This record gives sequence, C-alpha cells and structure tokens, in this order.
Amino acid sequence: MDRRTMNTPHRRRARGGAAAIAVVALLSACSAEPESVTSPVLSPSAAPAPSATTDALEPVALSGDPVDVVTGLEAPWSIAFLGDTAIVSERDSGRILELDDDGDAREITTVPGVVAGGEGGLLGLAVDADERLFAYSTGADGNRIHRFDMSGEPGALAADEPETILDGLPSSRTHNGGRIAIGPDGMLYASAGDAGDPDSAQDTDSLGGKILRMTLDGDAPDDNPIAGSLVYSLGHRNVQGLDWAEDGTMFATEFGQNTWDELNLIEPGANYGWPVVEGIVGRSEFVDPVQQWSPADASPSGMAIVGGTVFVANLRGQLLRTVPLGDTTQAADELAGEFGRLRDVVEAPDGSLWVLTNNTDGRGDPGATDDRILRIPLSPAA
Repeated sequence: MDRRTMNTPHRRRARGGAAAIAVVALLSACSAEPESVTSPVLSPSAAPAPSATTDALEPVALSGDPVDVVTGLEAPWSIAFLGDTAIVSERDSGRILELDDDGDAREITTVPGVVAGGEGGLLGLAVDADERLFAYSTGADGNRIHRFDMSGEPGALAADEPETILDGLPSSRTHNGGRIAIGPDGMLYASAGDAGDPDSAQDTDSLGGKILRMTLDGDAPDDNPIAGSLVYSLGHRNVQGLDWAEDGTMFATEFGQNTWDELNLIEPGANYGWPVVEGIVGRSEFVDPVQQWSPADASPSGMAIVGGTVFVANLRGQLLRTVPLGDTTQAADELAGEFGRLRDVVEAPDGSLWVLTNNTDGRGDPGATDDRILRIPLSPAA
C-alpha cells in the first residue's frame, strides 16, 4: 500500500503547563532538586492497599495451552481491536496490520515519517468508541500521535489520511514511552518517557517523564490536574503499560533503571518520584509503587486487567506476570522462558488473553516463527 500523506490542520504542538506555578502545591516535590536514586528494600506491606471495590473483582487465570494467532511479525509493539478485528503495529517498518481468522496479516497503511532507531518507531495503538485508530510514533521532530478515520470491512480495512493531534513530544533512542489507551472516561491517555533526560520527569513544563491525558482531539481537558496542561501524573521514567480495573482504578507499568521496575496505581496529579527515588521508599511526597521487581526479572511492558487480575508482559524477564487486585503485593509467574521477550498483552473480544512476543526487536533471540501472537483461554481462578 502507498505511504499516505499527513494532514495536520488541527495539530497541537506538545508543551508543558504554563499554569504550573499556580499548582506546585498540588504536585508535591516538583521543585525539589534531584537527589541520587536510592531504593531501600522495604516490606511489601508499605504498598498502598487496593480499594474495596477492586478487592471484590473476581480473579481469573490462564486455563489452557497457548496457540499461535499469527507468526512472522517484525518487531511488533502493540495490539488493539477494531470491533473483532485485531490491529498490530510494527515498530521498525511503521506498518499497521490487520489480522484475519486464518492468522494472515494484511497491511492497512504505513504511518508517514516514522523514524525507527533504538526503542523509537511505531509504538502504541488505541481505538476509540467511534472506531477511529490512534497511533503513537517517533518522527524526525519527536514523538507524536496520529488519528486515522477507518473504513472498509474486515479483510479490506482502509485508513484515511492521518491527522496529527499531538506532536513534539520528547524522543530519543531510549525511553520513548509510547503506550496509548482510551480511558473509561473517554479520554486518550499516553505515556511519554523521559527520553534520556531524567530531570524532565519532575518538570511540569516538560511533557517528558509523564502520563498524559487529553481529549480525542489532543487538547487538555478542563479537569486535568494542571489547568491547560496535558500532564496527568509525573515522576515517571518510562511507562509502557496502561489499563483500568472495572471500577475505574488506573494502573501503569514502568521501567526502572538499575534497581526497581514498578507497578503503580495512578492518581491524578500524583508524583511517582523519578529520578529522585526508585521503587518503594516510603517518602510522603511521592507515591510508592504497589509492587516492584528487579529489572533483570521484569522490564514490564504492556498490561491488561481482566476481572480481578493484572497481567503484565515482561521483556527481560521473558514471562507473563499475574497480580491479584485483591492483594497487589502478591504475584505469580507464567510462561517463564517459553516464548522469549513479551511486549504486550490484551484481552480479546472473545474473552481470551492475547500475548505479543518481541524477539525480533534486536534484543531477543528469535525463533523460526517469531514474532507471534499467542492466544490463551481464561477461566475464574481456583
């Protein structure tokens, strides 16, 4: 398919919060000078308890053997669903693919101007209630988010010319964030990494090192923590997983540096500490993660919350981690070492769990059929 041109009449250039000074008290410790990263090992009981409504959600578990949905993908990054049709992004090629019931992949379009290198390229995908497709990618002038109107039937989907709703986000060869998701409030959320500039995560005038919340046109909602700013939470290094429990509780997975990777419960206006702290430290000005892991055992990327269970795809750890919402200090490991690096995990429309491998991204050891998507049935946990 021909590369489509970019239509940008409503482009919003990324910027920080001009009104940030008025709300410094709301976002604690934003003006603190970064200290050396420290992370004393504390008891898991230091993690905040989940809410009562989250406790009541029924946990689910894997209940069958994984089967291939599709094989032969090239550095895939994200899965989204347009109705019952799976849509997949490929990081380095910039292609957006649709999958059919026979496991065949068909190119819908190529995102224009994708600059792939290191961890940059075509990253997260999301679909809104009007079946418009959103894509986060790296361009020559930074990371950006495009919106595509879609047409056609499954097997022959087409994407109109993309509209850039946000651009100029910080980018580099590493720490690009890149996960996007439509929240239960109908807003678009995006993770922006610190792009190799750790201090930006504590700077409310920068969108680096943040979780962003915006309208579907890329504007700042009136009820965001900082008036006129897209910043929803700060103090993040490189968030790559976003999802919500059925009661609306928001969680995110985050790559740490050398000490702790994190699972965080996200609150509007909260400060998660990077680069001042990493992991559970018990300092009142920062929100501790509900769980932390050694980066060698984790590198948590995409996540999916199904019922009362959080599923986290891990890259270096090469496993699928499950965390019960009823006790977020606990975890169990699944698929350990069986399929290599795991980049994304989503709940499919049929209620099964789909897991995306990521062995062809330059850091894995690809097998003959990599990369692939695995389908795994779910059932209530015993």
